[in-house]
Amino acid sequence: MLLPIRAGIVASLMLAFTLFSGFPSRAFGQNQVDPNAILAEVQSYSRVGEFSRAFQEVSKLPTPSQRDQGHSAIIDQQIKAGLIQAAVETSSYVEDDQLRTDLLSQASSARRQEAKGFGGGVQPNFTQLIDLITTTVEPDSWDELGGPGTIAPFSTGVYVDGQGTLKRVTKLSNDTLLSSVHDASQVALMDQDLSKASPLRKVSLTRLEKEAQLRWAIGQKPTEEMMNLAGIYEVKYLFVYPESGEIVLAGPAGPWKTDAEGRLVNQDNGRPVLQLDDLVVLLRNSINDRGRFGCSITPTQDGLKNAQEYLQTTSAKPIHPRMRDQWLEGLRSAVGKQKITTHGVTPDTRVGQVIVEADYHMKRIGMGLEDGTAGVPSYLELVKIPPGGSAPPMDVLRWWFTPDYRSVNVTPKRDAFELDGPGVECLSENEMLDAQGKRIHTNTSTAINATFAHNFSQHYDALSVKYPIYADMKNIFDLAIVCSIIHTEHMADKSGWHMTHFGPNGAYEVQKSAAPQDVESIMNMRLIDKIHIIAGVSGGVNFDPANVLAAEKVDDYGLMAAEHKESALPKTIKHHGWWWD
Repeated sequence: MLLPIRAGIVASLMLAFTLFSGFPSRAFGQNQVDPNAILAEVQSYSRVGEFSRAFQEVSKLPTPSQRDQGHSAIIDQQIKAGLIQAAVETSSYVEDDQLRTDLLSQASSARRQEAKGFGGGVQPNFTQLIDLITTTVEPDSWDELGGPGTIAPFSTGVYVDGQGTLKRVTKLSNDTLLSSVHDASQVALMDQDLSKASPLRKVSLTRLEKEAQLRWAIGQKPTEEMMNLAGIYEVKYLFVYPESGEIVLAGPAGPWKTDAEGRLVNQDNGRPVLQLDDLVVLLRNSINDRGRFGCSITPTQDGLKNAQEYLQTTSAKPIHPRMRDQWLEGLRSAVGKQKITTHGVTPDTRVGQVIVEADYHMKRIGMGLEDGTAGVPSYLELVKIPPGGSAPPMDVLRWWFTPDYRSVNVTPKRDAFELDGPGVECLSENEMLDAQGKRIHTNTSTAINATFAHNFSQHYDALSVKYPIYADMKNIFDLAIVCSIIHTEHMADKSGWHMTHFGPNGAYEVQKSAAPQDVESIMNMRLIDKIHIIAGVSGGVNFDPANVLAAEKVDDYGLMAAEHKESALPKTIKHHGWWWD
């Protein structure tokens, strides 16, 4: 409290109280380190809110575990004092990620209780004490009655320094975590700028998790920079640095924008940028489902049976050109909607929705309902009927996406990995139908069917430029391989990373949206020499990293090793930095 000299009795009482609860006075030599004594000092300073002094004492502790213990003591008192954001900021200095998670969970719980009105800590009520003082100690001297004296509460108390001087405690600001200095959304280095293009930007997944977790503890979502992985739009390398506990994703990056479809893309080339939500979904999938996931868009058995009956009923007389659209709509109605299913990932996540959208769009190109690119005509355009030939039965085609990497390049030390190959391939199969509309797999594909799938695969890059959804799916495939490498190579164990926030049991919440369940049937018809060619299609996405990881190639030239060395965490990185160029 700020007291006038005439209120010396009260000041003496406060001084006596502070002296009674003061700090150990034992002094140590410059070279003598007594961890237990230092931790006792930390606890004493923390109890009265002198957190700056407590931090100074923690810095004297020689081992990471001892420093973590000291920081824990500070955090405990900060939470009790209701300084939740300050407690979260202090937690960022805890090196053990499991301990840090426990501390942040306590802080988050206290914050939620405080938000509900239960109070986040023990807050002293000075009102009664102030009333007592101003009404009993020379009442006319206080400013409320026109006197010179003022009085105000010190919410975290006072302390007596080594010279016996009564001082006000230094309180950490409750917006410390969100300040311009410590805000995790700030650039990692003083001279870095997210608005600039970079040929090889690096993102530390371990540091990114910590920063996202700190924000979670105070009820904040990850920043835009975090959600867009610092603007990386292509996976180039995966690096691991066990000695510093870093797992680093690297690739070209730059500023991003929202395109006409609402997709976040690089401003210069229109490539979709990598997404944090996708990374978390695929990281959890690699642990829970060995990295396997996919989707399917298929007609129902009843629908296919109805289609056969519709064709038999309407085949008695030729279809007039003006009746084509009406007839085709009748066929679609007979088939009904096609069912959408996913496995390994849920359809309400962005990963699930991207693979479904890419699969659906590819089938529309194949049926001539969307334009392809040069070299990618639709399946119906590829169909040729020889002279005297007859109309084939309604084809049920199956097209699906699968990973296509030539190899995973790796350094001899297995500390750097590179994906080599186009990434995505379209495969095909012709299916047969029995009288009940049941699909029968043939494991073979006609020449025309195989040609469409081959053309699509060969021109995938051009299609990705015209339709960014395909580049988006390529990013998901790349991230899936990266997550599978992290899992199979035990990188987390080697780096001391427990994935306490991003892992399967972590508190990170992936954004969800309405899950697609069905879609209008994808089929079309083409008239060739008065013969109607009718085709329907099924298929999906089938991702299994096993074959990709088995195709390993050791880099003996030293280029990847050099990139690994150059990409290490810079010495100039800030405490809250998680990316660098």
